[in-house]
Amino acid sequence: MPHVTADDRVKLYYEESGRGVPILFVHEFAGDCRSWAAQVRHFSSTHRCITFNARGYPPSDVPSDPAAYSQERARNDIRDVLDGLGIKNAHIVGLSMGAFAALHFGIAWPARARSLVIAGCGYGAAPDARAQFVSEAEAAANQFEELGMAKAAQGYALGPSRVQFQNRNPQAWQLFRDQLSEHSATGAALTMRGVQARRPSLYQLTDALREIASPTLVMTGDEDWPCLEPALLLKRTIPAAALLVLPNTGHTINLEEPDAFNAHVASFLDQVESNAWPVRDPRAMTGAILSR
Repeated sequence: MPHVTADDRVKLYYEESGRGVPILFVHEFAGDCRSWAAQVRHFSSTHRCITFNARGYPPSDVPSDPAAYSQERARNDIRDVLDGLGIKNAHIVGLSMGAFAALHFGIAWPARARSLVIAGCGYGAAPDARAQFVSEAEAAANQFEELGMAKAAQGYALGPSRVQFQNRNPQAWQLFRDQLSEHSATGAALTMRGVQARRPSLYQLTDALREIASPTLVMTGDEDWPCLEPALLLKRTIPAAALLVLPNTGHTINLEEPDAFNAHVASFLDQVESNAWPVRDPRAMTGAILSR
């Protein structure tokens, strides 16, 4: 099995196919490499597509030390995958947990992000929901440990922003749930506590977000309630950001609406690669409604 080694010696499993400008896909908490199958099929005819399993997700290593899991480490693992494959820069496409990591990567190493797709990003970001998110994250981690993944996955896959997926495509949702049930309970619990619950709120990062120069596409489903307001924050704050909202769609937008997701990302990448993606005119942000 192919692996790259992170700078703390954790081995990260990866897959790649296709040739051309690299796209690195970074999965969500409930996903893994397999979550991007529809995107890899679509883009591998024109791009070099790379997916990897985050630490804690076999066949990547599952460190037992809680200190091995953090937002900083998730960010660094993106860099280490690129380094391990000899890639100078790439388009970075992330969903949820992967979107947070992609965003932090874009802040830390702007020259290495040809573009950023930030999809389903915002859980725990709202200041008034922070305590609730941390509490629910700890409860979920406890369930993974106490019930095991097979049973805990049943409840997690039926979260308020995932039932849309079940309603739209029960067979695809069942595959998603079954793949989630195969994850490591230890890895899931440590990731939930170390990465999810402890990451900074987007509202604490506004100064850094304003400095992101990479072309950015922010995507969310309109029924992914925890991500709607954060998506607007990202749109307002990142100078080269556009916002796309998919109707009647929940959290797993690349799985719920793969064709629409692929089409919008493809259009975005075409514009980036032809140097046609705009940076917002500052006159659009004066605060006036009708005139200067």
